[in-house]
Amino acid sequence: MRFEEEVALNIARLKSATDLKVSSLRWLDESSPFHYTYNFRWLGRPVIQVPQDMVAVQELIWQIKPDLIIETGIAHGGSLILSASMLALLDYCEAVESGQPLDPKATRRRVLGIDIDIRAHNRAAIEAHPMAHRIDMIQGSSIAADVIEQVREAARSRERVLVFLDSNHTHDHVLAELEAYAPLVSPGSYCVVFDTVIEDLPAGMYPDRPWDVGNNPKTAVREFLGRNHDFEVDADMDAKLQISVAPGGYLRRTKP
Repeated sequence: MRFEEEVALNIARLKSATDLKVSSLRWLDESSPFHYTYNFRWLGRPVIQVPQDMVAVQELIWQIKPDLIIETGIAHGGSLILSASMLALLDYCEAVESGQPLDPKATRRRVLGIDIDIRAHNRAAIEAHPMAHRIDMIQGSSIAADVIEQVREAARSRERVLVFLDSNHTHDHVLAELEAYAPLVSPGSYCVVFDTVIEDLPAGMYPDRPWDVGNNPKTAVREFLGRNHDFEVDADMDAKLQISVAPGGYLRRTKP
């Protein structure tokens, strides 16, 4: 059997592996008190993700080859650095394939991060990073009208746009983000909504946060998909990852 056929068969089998799905969710539940996601860095900056989602992100960037990645939620900046480094790698590989010299200052492909509170020490660390020349940041609420307009302007001339939503995880906030930023996603690209797993974990796991079961990114995704038929959940991604903070959150745009 050819390798790609074997992989497709593996993923198809995983879709029906109910016991494994339960075990994976239990692992996420039991690892949460240890702040497991805090343990990983990308090129020196904390990412605050499980490794499976980090791998999924690089797969999407390589597949889509976006010229703009929009991210809500910056924190320590690791996700911005991951995206920026992948864009730099895309430029390098395209230069090699074309036989043209790579301009190290070329920054056509960019990452735009939005956060309501970019801490001074995090901003300083991001701006001091070798990937900083590919990164733009906006401080403000991701659902504020002026911020949305700035992001739309940045995306206006872009051919391929990829979006990651990972800021305030309440239903209303994520739904507003989806309504604002999903239309910017190019056909065939993705809007990835992180922390949909909150809906699948036991209630009360986030006592100091406004989100919980019934009020989280997954409930927002369900409402969004109920009235927007340009996107669909990438069930293959869910199946192959198993351990992910974004089950049902990898949304692929299927229509113009």
